[in-house]
Amino acid sequence: MAKQEFKQKRVMSREEFPYEWEVIENIWVPMSDGCRCSARMWKPKSDKPLPTIFETQPYRKRDGMRGRDEPMYGYFAGMGYNVVRVDMRGAGESDDCFYDEYLKQEQDDAIDAINWIAAQPWCDGNVGMQGKSWSGFNSLQVAARRPAPLKAIICIGFVDDRYTQDIHYKGGCLLNDNFWWGNIMLAYMCRPIDKEIKPDTWYEESIKRLEEMPLWPENWLKHQTRDDYWKHGSVSVNYDDIQVPVFALDGYADSYTNSVCTLMEGLSVPRKAIIGPWAHVFQHDGMPQPAMDYLGEATKWWDKWLKGIDNDTLDCPQITVWMEDSMKPETVHPISDGRWVAVESWPSADVNDKTLHMTYGHLQDEKNEKEEIVDLSTVQNHGLFANEWMGAGVLGESPADMRCDDGMAMTFDSDVIEEDFEIFGYPTFTVEFTADKPNAFLYAELCDIHPDGAATRVSYGLMNLTHLEGHEKVTYLEPGKKYKATVTLDVCGHVFPKGHRVRLAVANSFWPMIWPSPEKVTLKLDLSTAEFTLPIFTGKDTEGPNMEAKCAPLTPMTVLKEGVVNRQITYDLLTDSWTSITDGVGGVFGEGIYRFDDIGTVVEHNLKRILTVSNSDPSDARYEIIQKMKNGRPGWEIDCDIDVVQTADKENFYITGFMDASINGEHAFHRDYDVTVPRNGL
Repeated sequence: MAKQEFKQKRVMSREEFPYEWEVIENIWVPMSDGCRCSARMWKPKSDKPLPTIFETQPYRKRDGMRGRDEPMYGYFAGMGYNVVRVDMRGAGESDDCFYDEYLKQEQDDAIDAINWIAAQPWCDGNVGMQGKSWSGFNSLQVAARRPAPLKAIICIGFVDDRYTQDIHYKGGCLLNDNFWWGNIMLAYMCRPIDKEIKPDTWYEESIKRLEEMPLWPENWLKHQTRDDYWKHGSVSVNYDDIQVPVFALDGYADSYTNSVCTLMEGLSVPRKAIIGPWAHVFQHDGMPQPAMDYLGEATKWWDKWLKGIDNDTLDCPQITVWMEDSMKPETVHPISDGRWVAVESWPSADVNDKTLHMTYGHLQDEKNEKEEIVDLSTVQNHGLFANEWMGAGVLGESPADMRCDDGMAMTFDSDVIEEDFEIFGYPTFTVEFTADKPNAFLYAELCDIHPDGAATRVSYGLMNLTHLEGHEKVTYLEPGKKYKATVTLDVCGHVFPKGHRVRLAVANSFWPMIWPSPEKVTLKLDLSTAEFTLPIFTGKDTEGPNMEAKCAPLTPMTVLKEGVVNRQITYDLLTDSWTSITDGVGGVFGEGIYRFDDIGTVVEHNLKRILTVSNSDPSDARYEIIQKMKNGRPGWEIDCDIDVVQTADKENFYITGFMDASINGEHAFHRDYDVTVPRNGL
């Protein structure tokens, strides 16, 4: 194995481009029903029409994503592409109100925008669509609708199945990020329309949006199984709907990496993918590093499919994979050691399953020939050291040493490894069990155990045991009845070195990542038939993408106060309860309080998360999120306070709280929240 050395670097601005360009701060893109969507445009200075790159999402092109957009879309403009970045209906300065994610209206509007773009004199009729996260999702969704001018897409940090892979549920268990992200959406969407863009109607339209805004966590909590709500917008329902070339990227520190392989397997169009070490960021900003030259690689992709240039963009494996070296666990994880390997197709002939069996405390090659039943009933605070479900590139969010969590779980360790081996793919844990309660879930974790005992988490997975007949329905467990469950762990690429051990840890609690079961549960696991399968990789190294990340000049901005993200865990000895606190001061993702200098707009978003669980009673679990969103400039300023709490008992979830907003120092809006959502197998 030839190790590739990479040093930590900052993305560099490219000094020269083939084209000069101008930025048009606002253009109006008409929808077929008369609604206008607001767009920002990067336009090369050219006498001839050029292809156009299109992105649409709700995160405000003027003062939300400006810092991200300028160096990226300036780069594409400098390479000879128009870029049109559209705020969705009801977001930013666009008309109307915003009611939910991935609605059919969103797709209809995107198609209207693509058709309008293709008809403009500055466009040659060829459109590409790209995006990360929300706009990665809808790039796939819109491609499945097949608008004629759309010739190719790039999707980053995306999912192809909205129920099984998104921020709401994992293995049928309720992710606490459902509540977190829903509350962030309250803050993001409370900001008013910019007064400079709509000087006559901004106030009235902004108040109407506050009045019409849903309680986002409630929207998603009402759909606890994989029903039609989630199937809508899930391209996995029929991959053949997509008939344009697809370039997909993500990283292990993100939470959406599983969809890269399933998408490559499902599609039949020209396609390629890159899986690196990164969090939920664009790859030229790659964290953990090494970053890659995403903008250069993307330009080659657009050159082939939008300009018809014969190049080497497809002269690569179907999936280029970062094979991560064994590293000591650390919550601050700025650099990933590893190398690039080739996965020529998925499923891969270079990946073969190795099945391990188990007896109490031990993983082994031999089957367990004796009857062995063990009780699994982990304490509610198991999982406190697992850290974030989704990495956002913020230091301190990586998993800690798992020895603390594993001490509260049931662990099975292999013998000392005699020769290095590598894995890529999805490990699985299969076990027969009985339960003493109707609701339960199962957690499985793969760790790399170092000679000194340090435990590095490699992958993990969850399974709601009321979903054994599929995520579309709930079948409550009958106490004493024997069932069989398989937990699929997340895709991973990892080197297990000689002298280390492999660990499987299992549990039936995982706080604060997911909401606990209604009652404390004991599972009786049958170890005589249990299996743990590792996807052994024997493929070849590959050159990988260009690692010299470049961009266009950065957005003019001034950091007024550096962001601070504090994380701590406290234990109350008297109540046997644990509290996990994340306090983002001056930037929920550590970005600080900053001013976009060219438009004079200041952005400040503070968020504090407080998650408490009691080992004596899972119904004592409580999640509170406190936010302040301040945005604007003199004469146009919002100050919004939001405080929302989620609790539950055996039958229901409860969400309570308030939003209170002032505009230009005068009280403008107040809403109280008090909703009840019945539990359904959670």
